[in-house]
Amino acid sequence: MSEQLTVWCNTTLPPDAIEQLRDGLAPHRLLLSQKQTYNLGVSGGDPALEQAEVAFGQPNPQQVMKLGKLRWVHLTTAGFTRYDRDDLRQAMRQRHAIMTNSSTVYAEPCAQHAVAFMMALARCLPDAMENQRTDRRWIAKDLRARNQLLCDQTALIVGFGAIGRRIAELLAPYRMNLIAVRRKPRGDEPVRTVAESQIEDFLPTADHVIDVLPDSNSTNGFFNVDRLKLFKSSAHFYNIGRGSTVDQDVLAAMLQSGCLAAAYLDVMTPEPLPPDHPLWTTPRCYITPHTAGGHREEFKSLVAHFLDNFHRFIHREPMLDQII
Repeated sequence: MSEQLTVWCNTTLPPDAIEQLRDGLAPHRLLLSQKQTYNLGVSGGDPALEQAEVAFGQPNPQQVMKLGKLRWVHLTTAGFTRYDRDDLRQAMRQRHAIMTNSSTVYAEPCAQHAVAFMMALARCLPDAMENQRTDRRWIAKDLRARNQLLCDQTALIVGFGAIGRRIAELLAPYRMNLIAVRRKPRGDEPVRTVAESQIEDFLPTADHVIDVLPDSNSTNGFFNVDRLKLFKSSAHFYNIGRGSTVDQDVLAAMLQSGCLAAAYLDVMTPEPLPPDHPLWTTPRCYITPHTAGGHREEFKSLVAHFLDNFHRFIHREPMLDQII
């Protein structure tokens, strides 16, 4: 592909990442939108997008469908709920356009975040830190008795895309019993994998249930009252997928009553979570404000991933993280 392309970008990037992007695209043209948006933001239409063959960021889905000149959209997120529409897929396929996302970029930080909390809960680190912040009692006997080893415990990874796979890789050295759950197992998964329709058989056996589900019509309320009540009272629940996949009221009630040992939530509904929301003060509910995918080099990693795909695009090579 020898023609000069125009690449439109509406993601708010720091100056060093913009320079990285501009240098990596040369001699192609970079068009920075005047309507910049945060990575998780929702963008409106932008007339400048009409000039571009490539979009990098979060373009408006309605506009994406209408622009026949637009040949490739690369999303700066792993999630793509707003774009997961039959009409958009049909419109892009009709003009042989493609869409990719940034799952590869977020697999490592999200997986490390989830495993960090799993280890922290197993070793009672939140309790030790709370004791230091408040009473400062020497509670060694109590903590030593409650500390756990992950070895031989069962972790159920619900949703087995890039993030779920990386979680499994990070947990492998701990000699855990790892079970992945996905809609349709392919047979090439590196750990035992069962179909989503079988999850009720495995929830009662899990010491750790890790929710990595995306937001979609089929996952909305996936962890409902019937499934949550199958958990062991000693189980830990982690959500780094989407808040919409969990009945948060039931989850909070289970924590209040002692029917669930602990929950770690990086994603919630709504976001931002209001300061007076009961989840903040629910016992043994630990919250981080949608930070699992973040790290100091996040934007540089996003740009590097896009530039890798850009090289593949102009040389007509297989694309990374293609979703359409």
